[in-house]
Amino acid sequence: MVDTVKILGALLGGGNMSSGSGANILKSVLGAATQGGQQSDGGGLGDLLGSVLKGAQGGGQSGGGLGDVLGSVLGSGQSGGGLGDVLGSVLGGGSQSAQQGGGGLGDLLGGVLGGKPQGPSGNSGADLSDLIGAALNQFGHAEQAAQRGEPEPNFEQFNQGMAHSEACDQATIMVRAMINAAKSDGRLDKEEQQKIMGKLGSVTQDEIDFVNNELSQPLDVQDFARSVPRGLENQVYTMSLMAIDLDSKGEAKYLHELGQSMGIEPQTSNQIHQQLGAPVLYS
Repeated sequence: MVDTVKILGALLGGGNMSSGSGANILKSVLGAATQGGQQSDGGGLGDLLGSVLKGAQGGGQSGGGLGDVLGSVLGSGQSGGGLGDVLGSVLGGGSQSAQQGGGGLGDLLGGVLGGKPQGPSGNSGADLSDLIGAALNQFGHAEQAAQRGEPEPNFEQFNQGMAHSEACDQATIMVRAMINAAKSDGRLDKEEQQKIMGKLGSVTQDEIDFVNNELSQPLDVQDFARSVPRGLENQVYTMSLMAIDLDSKGEAKYLHELGQSMGIEPQTSNQIHQQLGAPVLYS
């Protein structure tokens, strides 16, 4: 089975596609929550999460940073908690602490993204902050299990209240959104593709084949837009923006065409860009 939730977590947390506009806000939110407001100067979310895996092996350095906080959580092995609980509150997802404490990515995007979207199979889907938390959670636990030579943990063990099949359906769309956006500047050559593949972590051959196939497909904005389920348009647009730096005409043109094809108004597009600290498309 292709676990696209884990793949999404790898793309966000593995340091290969996490240097775009969205990574800056994720990095700042995670850094502020776990380092007393200090922002990391590293190269994307992968740098922040990389110490987690080292910490889980006992090789992390002490000092009260993200590795100490999340490394101990990953090492606890407690069901129903773990990295998802920490990220849930930080990202502003559906946890009780998030609802009480406020802040985080969920609050920053909540006004634009709205409530629970309809998932690809027609059921209520996870909001974007919940999905990102689950994806990073699954990626982190899978890496830890691989390092220990253990079977990959069950998704529901660490993501209670979210069905794996529904999360995978939604994550598949988001993975395609990120990869398509990365193609939009015309610079995703073989070398860049190999770089992405090399940082996916512990993946199966089916998962490797899935990513390779997505990377090799020609970019077709209209076709992709038609595949986006109703209710996920803003989430897909947001994830697309998160995957790029928006520093080329090709990327700007792609986002414009994607937004138009999914029926996103220019005002909404500008709101999403402003929330992520990215240049707006429309004056």
